[in-house]
Amino acid sequence: MRTPAFEVRTERDGTVIIRPHGDIETNHAMQLRQLLVHTVRKIRPPRIVLDLTAVCRLDALNVGAVAAAYALGEDHQVAVYVHNPASHIAARLFAAGLPLPQLRQPGTAA
Repeated sequence: MRTPAFEVRTERDGTVIIRPHGDIETNHAMQLRQLLVHTVRKIRPPRIVLDLTAVCRLDALNVGAVAAAYALGEDHQVAVYVHNPASHIAARLFAAGLPLPQLRQPGTAA
C-alpha cells in the first residue's frame, strides 16, 4: 500500500488547495487530519478546497476527518469544500454531515 502524497498550494485569492494522490486509508488518517486542522486553525485561509480528483478510496475514519474539518472551518470562518469526489465518496461525506453545497462534483458549477 502506497502512502498518498498531498500536494498543497495557495491561490492568489488565498484559497488553499489540497490535492491528495492515492487511496486515503486508516493508516493515513493522522496525516490528513493534521493537514486539515493546521490549515484551518493556523493558516486560516478564506477557503480550503480538498480536491479528490486523484482519490478512489476514502475510508470511514478519513470521511470523519473531512466532516470534522468542515465543522472546524465554520467555527473559524474558513469555508471548506470538497471538489471532484467519486460518487460513492460524495455519498459518504454527505452522510457524515458535509452539506451538498460543499461537495462540488464534476460538471457542477463552482
